Amino acid sequence: MISSAGSASGSAGAKVSVGGTGRVRFELLGGRVRLGGMRLRLTLLVALLSLTAACGGAGSDISAAVADDGPAKRVALWGAEGGFVTATTNVLRPPRVVVYDDGVVIADASKQLKLNEDEVTRTVTSMEKYLTGQPPTASPKPDAPVVSDVPTTVLGVQGKDGKMVEVRVPALDQIAQYYPKELPEAKKLMDALATKAAESGTDYVGTRIRLVAEGAESAEGKPSPWPAGVEEPSGTVDPVWQKDLDGAAATAVTKAVPAGQEYGKSLFRTSAGALYVLTWRYLLPDE
Repeated sequence: MISSAGSASGSAGAKVSVGGTGRVRFELLGGRVRLGGMRLRLTLLVALLSLTAACGGAGSDISAAVADDGPAKRVALWGAEGGFVTATTNVLRPPRVVVYDDGVVIADASKQLKLNEDEVTRTVTSMEKYLTGQPPTASPKPDAPVVSDVPTTVLGVQGKDGKMVEVRVPALDQIAQYYPKELPEAKKLMDALATKAAESGTDYVGTRIRLVAEGAESAEGKPSPWPAGVEEPSGTVDPVWQKDLDGAAATAVTKAVPAGQEYGKSLFRTSAGALYVLTWRYLLPDE
């Protein structure tokens, strides 16, 4: 109902205002519709005939504005952390697989594919079944051998409350038989998506990158000039320096440091004369 002040609140998320000439403006916020977990963003033109008649007839002007709900959200993941790896690997290591609620699957921040709605639902349902009831960090059976210096597997699924539920499984690849069978099954499910992305997916190219510089004063080879327009490390770099970049700076790095190049081919010299090995990867949409 419109108040004498010329404005009113309708249903949740809606606002109606009336100008001095009888022009009506209707704003509907959060015009998002969920169908089976897949998101649709709608631009709505709302015909409010009753308000039109009450506030000036056919001359009234009605418009709608819909708020965007942001990037896609993770609903399942498989990753790794820790282990005996270099500092650069530790900083740059992406999740092995991330499944988003819009169906996009990104593997190793390098390949992607698209699942349909049913495939996303089946994946999430299976991961929920495998991970429900598991502790945040799983423990193997008491008679399991001790394995050190290997990565811990991270398995995750979106819970009913919308938050990610993650289970960490030390040395899963080495002693899978000593864990509840649901944990190797969860990893197997995500591994199949990684294989599918590698075999039939397309290259993933993000708009932002993570750059890592590692000191290399004793490295051999001819260094290249530091990429133009890119910030240089300052102070002590111990053990690595990292920077997330976008726009022209990201483009300069991806052109100067081809992906997958070996140590000696990524050697650069700063304006101060310091030598660094540069490595980078694309950031995921939600990183």
